[in-house]
Amino acid sequence: MSEFTRREFGRFVLAAAVTGAAGATLGGCAADVAGTSATLVPSRLPLPKPFSVPLPKASVLRPDRAGRILITQRVADLQILPGVRTPVWGYDGTFPGPTIETRSGSPVTITHTNALPVPTVTHLHGGHTPADSDGWPTDLLLPQRMSDGNGGTHAGHTGMTGMADPEARLRTSTREYRYPMDQPAATLWYHDHRMDFTGPAVWRGLAGMHLVRDDHEDSLSLPRDERELPLLIADRSFDADGSFRYPSVDPTLQRPGVADEWMSGVLGDVMLVNGAPWPVAEVDAARYRLRILNAGNARRLSLTLDADGTRLPFVQIGSDGGLLAAPRERGEITLAPGERIDAVVDFAALPPGRQVTMRNGIGGGGTALVMRFAVARRGRDDSRVPARLAERPPARDIPAGAPRRNFLFARGSDGRTAMWTINGEPFRPQRAVATIQRDRTEIWRLTSNVHHPVHVHLDPFLVLGREDDGLKDTVDMLPGETLEIAVRFSDYVGRYVLHCHNLEHEDMAMMARFDVR
Repeated sequence: MSEFTRREFGRFVLAAAVTGAAGATLGGCAADVAGTSATLVPSRLPLPKPFSVPLPKASVLRPDRAGRILITQRVADLQILPGVRTPVWGYDGTFPGPTIETRSGSPVTITHTNALPVPTVTHLHGGHTPADSDGWPTDLLLPQRMSDGNGGTHAGHTGMTGMADPEARLRTSTREYRYPMDQPAATLWYHDHRMDFTGPAVWRGLAGMHLVRDDHEDSLSLPRDERELPLLIADRSFDADGSFRYPSVDPTLQRPGVADEWMSGVLGDVMLVNGAPWPVAEVDAARYRLRILNAGNARRLSLTLDADGTRLPFVQIGSDGGLLAAPRERGEITLAPGERIDAVVDFAALPPGRQVTMRNGIGGGGTALVMRFAVARRGRDDSRVPARLAERPPARDIPAGAPRRNFLFARGSDGRTAMWTINGEPFRPQRAVATIQRDRTEIWRLTSNVHHPVHVHLDPFLVLGREDDGLKDTVDMLPGETLEIAVRFSDYVGRYVLHCHNLEHEDMAMMARFDVR
């Protein structure tokens, strides 16, 4: 293990990494319910009654005429639980961050200013993005208090994880992320991606949705405006003082790591949708488009819609990478952390006064409930779901001789420290596990030991041998599962990563670099 990449990992996992207890925790992956490889951190204050607060809608940011958006990352004191104040780290001081809307083919520059107490990195998850704007884990945007104005740092911070990477691009407190937006309409999201600290940073609020629109999608007459609901679902726990409770070994986030009990992943006991606990959305008796993101650190979701004992179907129209070729009716939707689904739900057959509860079939206690829809009135509806949505790259176009690679996602160790690894190795920023020719299709064979949602940067992929779920950038790997994906990286060269999107697994080194040439 290189001195730089994990020199703080010994303190990260404390002494537990070399004990049998730590091995049991990582091997067994205790969960609050079956189907989620993680451990619950309980709240320490009374929780509100579900369905007692309205569903918020995040503010919307669109580029100005010059194609620019400005965002400040800052601490804010918000009311999330009724009557309780919670400090958050938020994009523009909100949780979730503003919903960014851009258009395919119209480049945008998003300028981030870091007014937080720690460095950050912003990753546009699902973005087809040049390497220097992808959110490389050590390309740190320094806090205002740490910057000397010349890209340097004050004394005492030069040893922080990421700052000694010879390829890192350290920034002062402001930097520009340039997104060409040369990709079709899709539901993306953005979040912090700082090496070793993604889990606690996202938990504290650094996440928001990014919707890409295009002319083709506009022509489909799908539900829009007030009948389009972006839904960022995230589980969180709260401490007695109302703050987010997260088991960091160092709450200041100068040193990485979680207490050994939560090495398998951190689960909360409060389900937040758009930053509100178990909210209610008032709807018309009409079709609605739900753009659903699982922004939890480690919690998997199995979503159903219960209309007084009758299951209301989802009509899936899109996945991570955009629209499906054709709609699919589904009674249940399973989402691992990082995955998105675009679905239409028709409330037209329900009379005013009827309620529909979104449930989580793999939740326990309060996490078995997500939110509620209350049908308030009849409404005119000229939307539709066409039989044909978009073209999907057919699997038959994969060359017979496509190169193949194997990636094993499993528990590992360097002899002293327990961690999560890919092919038995922890993440090393300086070492690429693969060099891939641009515009060349490859087959990657992924194998997992427990639940691992695998995310690949730069371009979406096809999952081979599964039912048609469209183009994906994150795939839910079940315990002991092996599957194959077809990847093809176009337009941009440079260094990118694949990693587990259980954020505690990612922070504990389950990430690998690949170079596109």
